[in-house]
Amino acid sequence: MRPPLRIWDKKSNCIQISALMLIIGLTVLLAGINALAASRIVLDQIVSGLRYPVDINHAADGSSRLFVIEQEGRIRIIRNGSLESTPFLDIQDRVQCCGERGLLGVAFHPDYQTNGYFYVNYTSKSRAGIADLGDTIIARYEVSSSDIDRADPISEAIIMVVPQPFPNHNAGKLLFSPIDGYLYIPLGDGGSGGDPGNRSQNPLTLLGKVLRIDVDSASPYAIPPDNPFVDAPDTLDEIWSLGLRNPWRFSFDRLTGDMYIGDVGQGKWEEIDYEAAGSPGGINFGWRCREGANDYNFSAECAALTLIDPIAEYGRDDGYSVTGGFVYRGANYRALYGQYFYADYGTGRIWTIHKLGPNSWSMPNPELDTSYSISTFGEDESGELYFAHRSSNNGIVFRIADVCQGDTEDDRNLDGFNLAEFSINFVPGACGEDCPSDLNGDDVVDAKDFKVLADDYGRTDCPILSSSLN
Repeated sequence: MRPPLRIWDKKSNCIQISALMLIIGLTVLLAGINALAASRIVLDQIVSGLRYPVDINHAADGSSRLFVIEQEGRIRIIRNGSLESTPFLDIQDRVQCCGERGLLGVAFHPDYQTNGYFYVNYTSKSRAGIADLGDTIIARYEVSSSDIDRADPISEAIIMVVPQPFPNHNAGKLLFSPIDGYLYIPLGDGGSGGDPGNRSQNPLTLLGKVLRIDVDSASPYAIPPDNPFVDAPDTLDEIWSLGLRNPWRFSFDRLTGDMYIGDVGQGKWEEIDYEAAGSPGGINFGWRCREGANDYNFSAECAALTLIDPIAEYGRDDGYSVTGGFVYRGANYRALYGQYFYADYGTGRIWTIHKLGPNSWSMPNPELDTSYSISTFGEDESGELYFAHRSSNNGIVFRIADVCQGDTEDDRNLDGFNLAEFSINFVPGACGEDCPSDLNGDDVVDAKDFKVLADDYGRTDCPILSSSLN
């Protein structure tokens, strides 16, 4: 039998605890509720057994399904926490994989529930109608008329073909903006190293750009009339912004419409780029003039440009391949609300930043060090946040959760504390030196110790220290 829990002598330490709580309270008040996110995050494994998962999305059709892309050419369905055995779409016959090639992104039309259209980005195999091996293909497919869990592979309508000079820097994600309803397509610089063709700054190529097209007004697409370079003789009409190297995962904040881009660096710096909703476009994110906010191949031509610095960057001590994420807008975890999550594919480290005001951002906060190859983030219909671990035979999808809040046991009670299913242990370190540690006597400080505290005191909030413990 475990001996009675004694954390403090409540009588003698009451004044000390009250003073400490005042300090903690003031700190939280000054930093905002987002300051509570650190070290509260745990990972809830949803499914495993995937092959090379690289994208997660939902159809906004009320079905609560998650759609996960397997890079070799399949889209899989996760329903109620289970992976469906039959793919939603299987186009392995036309997808060139792997490395940085493959089926790389899926976006569901805003009217998907009515028209059944969704769009994919993949790297082509040689076949009739496709000139070169390894081109980027943007194509539209339709869901089956008889089965909402199956797409029709012969319904393909090719929207765009972009020749690729090298096999890397394919980017691949594509999304419809929640603000204007247009399809946004970030593309890498064409590959190799150092952008040898200076394609990112070349306005007459689509590579190294974010494209913005209207898939509803013409076939295969129309140019939105307010695109920044419409009718400019020296710039392609599809271009919305430029100066990207390999924008590996981007997102829109579902609340504000702001755009966030994770752009993979060359040799020293990884970066997160940002464009506010309502921007007129035409932003130049700087590559190859700059890598992050640092000069790379800076020339006289670069000096004449208006280049926008990233909102966050990190060097080789912290990782080498950024994976852009999402702003958390779910309802389950108040302390995570408004945090932008991103990660490094190589180290498995996850950070958050949040907006403090116009053109003002928090310092990046290291949330977790994981052992996972984090290839993508995604969100479900309600705004809960997920990421994928890319593996050849055991790819995993995790949900990001706050151990201190939320219905972690799916019992419709937002009490937290059911930690058995979480894959990374919560360590109660945010409370400082007086925080309880090895409460269950197993010589490990982990989530089980926090569970002990919850069981013994009936706690339903965080941080652990509270005047109610007096």
